[in-house]
Amino acid sequence: MDVTLYLKKVPIFAGLTQFDLDKLASLVTVQHYAKDNLILLEEDMGRVLFMIGKGKVKISQINDDGREVILSILSSGDIFGEMALLDGSSRSASVTSLTDSELMILRRGDFLNLLEEYPKVSINLLKELARRLRKSDSQIKSLSLKDATGKVAYVILRLAEEIGIHRDNSIVINGLPMQQDIANMAGTSRETVSRVFSKLQQNGLIIKKGSKLTITDIEAYKDYVS
Repeated sequence: MDVTLYLKKVPIFAGLTQFDLDKLASLVTVQHYAKDNLILLEEDMGRVLFMIGKGKVKISQINDDGREVILSILSSGDIFGEMALLDGSSRSASVTSLTDSELMILRRGDFLNLLEEYPKVSINLLKELARRLRKSDSQIKSLSLKDATGKVAYVILRLAEEIGIHRDNSIVINGLPMQQDIANMAGTSRETVSRVFSKLQQNGLIIKKGSKLTITDIEAYKDYVS
C-alpha cells in the first residue's frame, strides 16, 4: 500500500503539503483484516485512529434486546475511532470488516500532536464531526417517522451516498451488504427487506443483480423516499 497516496484521500488531511503527508505516513502502520473480522469492540479503550485505505467496514452496536444495530458503513478514505481519542473514553461502537480491508493506524499521541501542529486538520475534523452529527439527526428523524418500506428504502439511499458510485443520474452500489445487515440498519426483518427490493424493482427504481444494486434515477428515488 502506498500510504501517502491513501492519506491524500482522507478528507481531514486536505490542505497538507506533500512533505507533511510524507511525514505523517512515517507515523502510520498498516494492518490487514480479512472479511468478517472484528476490528474494534464496543467499550474497549481507544488508543489509535483508524483510516480506511481499502475495503469496507460496518459500525454497529448491540441493543437491549441483543440485536445488532448497524449505524454506518464506511469505505476508503473514511476514518473511525476518533471520538475515543479526543475524550479519552471507551469505544462507543464495534467495528467489523465487511470485505478484506487494509487500514492505516495512527497512535493517539501522534494524532493529538497532529491536531496541535496543524490547525487545518483540527478544522477539517470539526467539519467531519458536524457532518456526521447532521447525518445522525437525519437518520433518526427518517427512521422514526417512516413505515417499514420507507425505512428500507431510506437505508438503500444512505448506502448509495456512503459507498455508491455515481454514473450520470444513477448510482451503483457494488458489494451490497447482506439483507440481514440491511434489516439491522433499518430496524426491520430480512423478509421485509426482500419484499421492499421486489417492490422497488417492480417500480423501476432499482436494478439488483446479486450483490450489485443500481438506483436507476437518483432524483426519482429521492422523491420516492421523501
